[in-house]
Amino acid sequence: MNNIKNSVFYITIIGGFTALIYWVISKGAALEVGRNIVKKQIESNHWNDFLDSMVHNLQHPLAILLAQIVTIILVARLFGWFFRKIGQPSVIGEMIAGIVLGPSLVGMYFPEFSATLFPKESLGNLQFLSQIGLILFMFVIGMELDLKVLKNKAHDAVVISHASIVIPFALGLTLAYFIYHTFAPIGVEFSSFGLFMGIAMSITAFPVLARIVQERGMQKTKLGTIAITCAAADDITAWCILAVVIAIVKAGSFTSSLYVIGLAILYVIIMLKIVRPFLKRVGDLNATRESLNKPVVAIFFITLLISAYASELIGIHALFGAFLAGAIMPENNKFRNIFIEKVEDVAIIVLLPLFFVFTGLRTQIGLLNDPELWKITGLIIAVAVAGKFFGSALAAKFVGQNWKDSLSIGALMNTRGLMELVVLNIGYDLGVLSTEIFTMMVIMALVTTFMTGPALDFIGFIFKDKETAVPEEIGSKSKYKILLSFATPERGKKLLQIANSLVKKQPDNSIVTAMHLSLSTEIHSFDVKDHEKKMLIPVVEESNRLNQKVVSLFKVSNDIDTDIIDSANHGEYDLLLIGLGQSIFDGTLLGKILGFTTRIVNPDRLIDKFTGKEGLFENNPFDERTRHILAKTKMPVGILIDKDLEEINQVFIPVFSKEDAFLIDYAKKLINNNGSQITVLDASGEVKSTREIQETIRSIEQIAPNHIMIMNDRTIKKEFLDGQNLMIISLDSWKKLIESQSTWLNNTPSVLILKP
Repeated sequence: MNNIKNSVFYITIIGGFTALIYWVISKGAALEVGRNIVKKQIESNHWNDFLDSMVHNLQHPLAILLAQIVTIILVARLFGWFFRKIGQPSVIGEMIAGIVLGPSLVGMYFPEFSATLFPKESLGNLQFLSQIGLILFMFVIGMELDLKVLKNKAHDAVVISHASIVIPFALGLTLAYFIYHTFAPIGVEFSSFGLFMGIAMSITAFPVLARIVQERGMQKTKLGTIAITCAAADDITAWCILAVVIAIVKAGSFTSSLYVIGLAILYVIIMLKIVRPFLKRVGDLNATRESLNKPVVAIFFITLLISAYASELIGIHALFGAFLAGAIMPENNKFRNIFIEKVEDVAIIVLLPLFFVFTGLRTQIGLLNDPELWKITGLIIAVAVAGKFFGSALAAKFVGQNWKDSLSIGALMNTRGLMELVVLNIGYDLGVLSTEIFTMMVIMALVTTFMTGPALDFIGFIFKDKETAVPEEIGSKSKYKILLSFATPERGKKLLQIANSLVKKQPDNSIVTAMHLSLSTEIHSFDVKDHEKKMLIPVVEESNRLNQKVVSLFKVSNDIDTDIIDSANHGEYDLLLIGLGQSIFDGTLLGKILGFTTRIVNPDRLIDKFTGKEGLFENNPFDERTRHILAKTKMPVGILIDKDLEEINQVFIPVFSKEDAFLIDYAKKLINNNGSQITVLDASGEVKSTREIQETIRSIEQIAPNHIMIMNDRTIKKEFLDGQNLMIISLDSWKKLIESQSTWLNNTPSVLILKP
């Protein structure tokens, strides 16, 4: 009936108003009388009309811009993918993609296509859009830096960093002295030309360096920490110097530039002392993804735009303002990562490749058509490498680094990448750099960035540590190996306590490994070493208190679940111990069952937290990570639900089936190594009827009489459970306990759930 009514209403509305539209248009034609309206003649060749219309549409500025963006993104991603495959940063491929699409290749061999895709009148739109991408990118770079590093970790790194700026700056200025007459644009003062050559030689690409360090697994090493800190100090110092250089170039003289520099200092003070505390307060109140709504995001974007606008007005370039706006963002890593995610995709994937191509359109390698010009290019590269590579290496050696680390720091600091292109484009826009010298410097940026990876490999080969065969521990194959993976030091100490209780008296026949994994998105590269100490030292101190030898492992991970599984499986461990992360036991039905409240709730039908679907709880007793680990690991897994576990003297083990026989082996270990008192609940009569369990219990009683007791009464008194320190139960029996709704579940102690 409703369908018929809807159909009648639809036909009435559509038909009636269509008729009204036709009637109004027909009557409206009479209004044209006397208005000298020229009617278009209908031509016979409709196909030509269509083609003319298509050509007109293709030549529209918006259509050209969209075609440019699509082409640029596709080519940039293709080249970036290829260079990642050959072990180079993707930014190298994107830089080369820009040159390929420019006059150096496509423009030279396919001039008509190049003129159609990149007509001169369209380059202004491309430039402004690429500048927006650069502003967003510099904002991200500022957020990836940590100003606290200069206070807390500078020391040697600042010495190395400043040496790696001063030495190449001086060499660049000296080189400018010899090539000024030949390559400086007419009307440009030597000071302007020389200062830009100096700053271009001394720049380091912090983002590229950080990614190389991370890809090579160096972020937790002393070398990686120093290199990243040096690059951060270098970036901050170089951008401050660049701001001064821009001020001098725009003002025309050093004296008149003092006004600009004074305004710039005032602007920086306002950003640090007024804007930064305000943003911190906003960030503290909105540090989660849910609370970071559109009005809050708008506050930070407006800050970015105002900062960029102010620095442009002052005369030190909008990019400096964007960089500073990022640097003063709230220091909460989670907040910064959330905000970076919002900006990075658009800035890096869509807009930044436009900058590479715009740079490529300015790079005319065909102008270097004389061997002398290529000699000058080679000289520029040599000066750049000598100043940055060897300058950084010598400074590192002077402050006490060994030769391998010193040269590695030099190789990393010699990475120029995108930041070099930013400086060069600023110089080109200001008219300080000619097209020829701009092209030479772009080639230098490509070469010095490309050589970083091979240089590190070569240094590693030259200073290759003598391979020392690590003697395999005698009987290590037969040793009982426990891996405990923990999220917090407190949980790690509890897991270590359980591991110690299982192997305490067998130090020569057991190995305990304590592992902590941190998400790469939640920890800053600068803080890796400090975070490692913060996570591991309390666990190591606990191992000393327990007199338990422990091997500690720390790793920054992109996928914690997979890394835990791989570490456990490849390490051939006998037991993996984990604690629940964001447990569904707290504040949910299972939490109530475990004793956070005394009320028993029917658990037959539950809403799955992860799928939102109703279903039996027994299928989803843990969070997503725990379920994944249980499914993929090849060894027994113990999951600790901690309720203030302090000691493991009294242990309660309910047995529901003969498959639970393996639990008695853990009881035996606890008795032999820890002297624990074990109470086994024969919940279904399986203990009496299963010969395997009976024999294991008998062997325990012969060695340690009065340490194991069998309980047949299924009515467990509250006083009994209150006296227990730990309950050990199999995964299958745990599900049965939930189904049984036994009243003593309200008073369970800490629980160790074991998957055989």
